[in-house]
Amino acid sequence: MSLAQEFLCSALRFRFRSTRTAALAVSACGLVLSAHAATLCVNTAGSGGCYSTISAAVTAAASHDVINVAPGTYKEQVTITKTLSLISTVKSGAVINAAGMGNGIFINGMAAAPNAGVYNVTVSGFFVWNANFEGILVANAVNVTLVDNTVMNNNKALNISTPACPGIPAFETNEGEDCGEGIHLMATHHSAVLRNTVAGNSGGILITDETGPNNNNTISDNFVHNNPFDCGITLASHGPATSVIPSATLPYGVRYNTVSNNRSWNNGTQVPGAGAGIGIFAPFPGTVNTGNVIISNDVRGNGMPGIAMHNHAWSAHAPAVNMNNNMIIGNYISNNAADTGDAATGGKTGINIFSVAPVNGTILLKNVFDDEAFDLVYSAPSGQLNTHLNSFDEGVGIANLGTGTIDATLNWWDCQTGPAGGNCASVQGSGSITTPWLTAPYTAADADDY
Repeated sequence: MSLAQEFLCSALRFRFRSTRTAALAVSACGLVLSAHAATLCVNTAGSGGCYSTISAAVTAAASHDVINVAPGTYKEQVTITKTLSLISTVKSGAVINAAGMGNGIFINGMAAAPNAGVYNVTVSGFFVWNANFEGILVANAVNVTLVDNTVMNNNKALNISTPACPGIPAFETNEGEDCGEGIHLMATHHSAVLRNTVAGNSGGILITDETGPNNNNTISDNFVHNNPFDCGITLASHGPATSVIPSATLPYGVRYNTVSNNRSWNNGTQVPGAGAGIGIFAPFPGTVNTGNVIISNDVRGNGMPGIAMHNHAWSAHAPAVNMNNNMIIGNYISNNAADTGDAATGGKTGINIFSVAPVNGTILLKNVFDDEAFDLVYSAPSGQLNTHLNSFDEGVGIANLGTGTIDATLNWWDCQTGPAGGNCASVQGSGSITTPWLTAPYTAADADDY
């Protein structure tokens, strides 16, 4: 087995272990090995039997081939429509400068939309910058691994004063205000975005459903920072791309994705209310954003609340909104900004859950809040929010602004006497149950007690 094959198989096993489908990893890895993949090479001189452009190597490659790219700057957009591994031989040594082009790398399976049209693609170790739209765009694909890439200073077509993104493809139905952000997974499933640095784009990492369902992806161990005009990591259900799928009438949905162990710092800070550290959005009737897990992330200094869940439009006579059964667990959330508009909060906010539709099954567990005026703000017309074993900071621990209820038992309120005590985190609004509370912050050593 070649080193590239070992790398690919390891990435597949890691990904599928996280989604509890290890048998698929073994099958996919076996498929790669049985194909007797060739190895192609690229260097800027085209010497030693190598190609001088990455695109030429991709065109020449057969399915399952490995393309090793030497350090240097490659001024091109790389479009991938087949199974292959694209590997920079030196991390960040192979630079894709996509100035004047749509994307740096486009993994494009839309020929088969809304079904996945590209399988088993790995992109590792590249520095991607200067694209008009996304640095890396993945559309209608399955088993894609993006690992150890640096994606910086893309979304160059964005006119922030409008805001608008002239020329962005019609299949990106809701990206006119951000040009698609740095890395965009659209209608992608069972894929992984691992250990990437994403900075200086309009926004960071975006997960959407314009051309098909988006589910069971892992976004882990990335450093997403200083993307000034949008969220660090966004899961958003959007309207369907009827330009690609004329028969589509309702959003396909964003489901069962895991966002873990990322640092999301200082995003969305240049326009008031521009971006949360992590956002889960089902903005209008028919949108679906459910069953996602936001776990063990470090979220600080963002231009909206650290974690925001929003729905803004719904009626009993319209298609249902599903923003249920999301889990927010074990995150460190510090020094984020207030929310704005109809979801406005009164000051710096850790988590803001705002919906005009019922919200059910949402769980907040073991989160630690620091330097926020409001740790948790909740506004929904019905449904119960379950929040336990969190460590609230002094200030407002919970503000319940709607008529939904909160089971807030077994939390630490920054002092032993609970939310009614002096100098403790407090509760605003009605409908929150806080007794009993913890008399010390929850720690890992306490796990066996709950």
